[in-house]
Amino acid sequence: MRIKLPTPVTRGPLIPSLLALAVLSGCQQMTEVSANQLQPGNVAATAGTQSVDQATETKRLNQWFDARYEEELQFSPMELTALGRKDKYDQIDDMSEAADARELAWQAKTVEDLKKNFDYDKLTKAGKESYDLWVFQYKQAKAAEPFKRYSYFAGELGGPEDSLPSFLINYHKVDSVEDMQAYIKRIGGISRAMGQRLERAKLSAADGIRPPRFAYDLAGKRAHNVITGAPFGGEGDSPLYADAKGKIEALQKAGKIDQAKADALLAQVRKSLTENFKPSYDAYIAWLKADRNNASKEAKGVSSLPNGAAYYQNRLAYYTTLDLTADQVHQIGLDEVARIRKEMETIKDQVGFKGSLQEFFNFIRTDKQFYYPNTDAGRAAYLKEVSGFLDQVTQKLPDYFGILPKAKLEVKRVEAYREVDGGAQHYQSGTPDGSRPGVYYVHMSDMGSNSKTDMETVSYHEGIPGHHMQISIAQELTGIPQFRTQAHFTPYIEGWALYAESLAKEMGQFQDPYRDFGRLTAEMWRAIRLVVDTGMHAKGWSQEQAVQYFLDNSAVPEGAVRSEIRRYLTLPGQATSYKIGMLKILELREHAKQELGDKFDIRGFHDTVLGGGALPLPMLETRVNRWIEQVKNS
Repeated sequence: MRIKLPTPVTRGPLIPSLLALAVLSGCQQMTEVSANQLQPGNVAATAGTQSVDQATETKRLNQWFDARYEEELQFSPMELTALGRKDKYDQIDDMSEAADARELAWQAKTVEDLKKNFDYDKLTKAGKESYDLWVFQYKQAKAAEPFKRYSYFAGELGGPEDSLPSFLINYHKVDSVEDMQAYIKRIGGISRAMGQRLERAKLSAADGIRPPRFAYDLAGKRAHNVITGAPFGGEGDSPLYADAKGKIEALQKAGKIDQAKADALLAQVRKSLTENFKPSYDAYIAWLKADRNNASKEAKGVSSLPNGAAYYQNRLAYYTTLDLTADQVHQIGLDEVARIRKEMETIKDQVGFKGSLQEFFNFIRTDKQFYYPNTDAGRAAYLKEVSGFLDQVTQKLPDYFGILPKAKLEVKRVEAYREVDGGAQHYQSGTPDGSRPGVYYVHMSDMGSNSKTDMETVSYHEGIPGHHMQISIAQELTGIPQFRTQAHFTPYIEGWALYAESLAKEMGQFQDPYRDFGRLTAEMWRAIRLVVDTGMHAKGWSQEQAVQYFLDNSAVPEGAVRSEIRRYLTLPGQATSYKIGMLKILELREHAKQELGDKFDIRGFHDTVLGGGALPLPMLETRVNRWIEQVKNS
């Protein structure tokens, strides 16, 4: 979601993908979003009149939260940068096991202090929600600590070899010569971090924990791409060198440095890249080659690891925030696959296709009319059409939402050095102040993996009203403690994005039946995930068995399917979060409609779901139920 860097499972709430992704006023009328965000129809936010004592205690609590959150941010210079700040701008995070242990101990101490210094019963309902969330995050981190060496060092979605350079390229903004000097120091910091990540990979391997062999090959290829080109040798400039050169040239063009200073800075970049950066990558690549044959050639789920079943159950709990067994998740998936197949049959008949659903899948998967050419012109046309879909749905937002995002959204191709054929499209959030927009990234090296039938759906999932809208609104909230604006709970975030796909149809999108079939394909995709993720990690399914199940039940191109299966193998449990989260949101919406009848307001419901930031699903249910009671009594 944010910075694509696999992380140790012990990391807490600090950064959702890098390390893990507002004070209430003292007046009597307490609200959970700021007054300037209350739009017509936004009845979700009002928390009701509270006693003066409750207001005072909650204000004191939120001041405490803000102070603790600032302490938490200081663990991560990279998160500070991601938030648009320039504190510790010349530093890269400490990625050692010892650093994780220090942060977990800090979390434990904060929970101890929280319980000692605040009376839960004297808080407002909003204050209790924040209190519960802080404790929940710690409990998740503590539960994951025994499995600190189980998180794979790299996988289908990336590893430190591409994510660390990507951070510097995409997050480190250079506005001054001091910023560029900080950039150069961070090159050295990446070298140290790569060494720490390599050390952790070795510790995991010593415990018998290795990803499948394909992960070694992917990581090696990505690492090689990063150190190919000047100043390392090879044609063209390497990714970091090209980025540094561009940022130095921009300073010179802006009149902030002269030619001599530009030359001096570029010389420092070359020195750090060759003397610090490359040796760390050489060591990483050498270990990958040396250890590769110790990894399983036949990709297996984590149940094959020592104590793997317990680890997978921990991952299910983390990624669903619910107490579900692998068998329960598997069955939910089977039921959803059966339901969606029936809806697919309806569209197949609607377009007049003569043949079985499996034959229709093959038609959608292979017919050239559903793909742009694998050329620069085809890629440009794809991005233009995506932007058009996003413009259309944006115009309709006020009818469905009271709270609207302020942040802008850009649609971009993934950088060549980290691009993967058939790779999953993804969203990278902007800064809370809007200085860096949110970005919806598309892998476009193989346009045969990007079906026209899917592109509308993915636009709404990654962009609006999906990830960009939800994450931007969360970051812009000012009526909740600041730590909640950056909270990351995968079933909430991914569940919302999948819900956004179906909501877009409700908003009048998907006029083309083939695109609507693509929407069902995307929903089927997430239902299949429940089956194959649990199948591989808990039921002994092989990689090919999972691939075949996917192909038998969807029109997703085979290249994308294989990439997806590799993703699930190297990130166990994460893929289950989407459908589980969506089903919970739909369940809560239906419950609200039944309870409120004519009083049900879709804008109020959406503002309730979005107006408190990301939450574990049980806490989201409590929040919605509280809103229902407020509306009933209004």
